[in-house]
Amino acid sequence: VPELPEVETIRRQLEPLVVGRRFGEVWAFAHPKFSPALDAAGSEVRSVGRRGKYLLVGLDEDRELVVHLGMTGSLRVRPAGDAGDAYVRAWWALDDAAGETLEFRDVRRFGRLAVAVGGAYAGTLAVQGPDALDPALTAEAFWRSLRASRRAVKTQLLSQRPLAGVGNIYADEALWRAR
Repeated sequence: VPELPEVETIRRQLEPLVVGRRFGEVWAFAHPKFSPALDAAGSEVRSVGRRGKYLLVGLDEDRELVVHLGMTGSLRVRPAGDAGDAYVRAWWALDDAAGETLEFRDVRRFGRLAVAVGGAYAGTLAVQGPDALDPALTAEAFWRSLRASRRAVKTQLLSQRPLAGVGNIYADEALWRAR
């Protein structure tokens, strides 16, 4: 699964390509994990944010397209009409003169999409702790959150509750360095 740094990199690359543009025609692979893409049709992209390992594409009408990349998911902007591939699970035509399409590609189908009222999340996104890059996060608060549970530290980190955005690779590295 892409972890916080990789998702933040994608966010930074995607933001200048889609903010201020409107989704025209939309297509989604016929599966409940991808069909919510259709709910974004006609929406203007206002922002591209991130919370932990989730991309949050701010839409008009106080809604967000929530993108979890899963293990192999990616987003890319391509010229409209270019032949896609069998791994594209959803796409949104960007309705301006550039004639481009935003594609969600996911080889293993572990990713998922949702459209939510801004800030009204469900599942892991609703219960995760502070973002690892949040300047308000303190070592003391992080320590307290870890001490609040008797589970193994790695299990806690992967739960996203004490700290959002940490995955297996970064948890292993942090624990190895902490010994």
